[in-house]
Amino acid sequence: MPQRKTSKKDLKQNKKRKLRNLQVKEKIKAAIKKFKKSLDNKDAAAKNQALMEMCRTLDKAASKKVIHKNKAARKKSRLSKLLKKTSS
Repeated sequence: MPQRKTSKKDLKQNKKRKLRNLQVKEKIKAAIKKFKKSLDNKDAAAKNQALMEMCRTLDKAASKKVIHKNKAARKKSRLSKLLKKTSS
């Protein structure tokens, strides 16, 4: 356990941040799963809607610095490439 007052405060802040980051990462995983599940559908509108939602979630996480911006871009690129591949 930390001894100094500032270290105790840092520990509390780190715990809060960790919980917040885990929630954001769970949202990302859920959005990606929803997108991949929508690829099985024939409905193009549902696919595009799921892609937009996934991109929005990734962009928010990158802007909050939960994930790196390049990681968000890479995931968006690969999954949109997957969408094009399945729609062809």
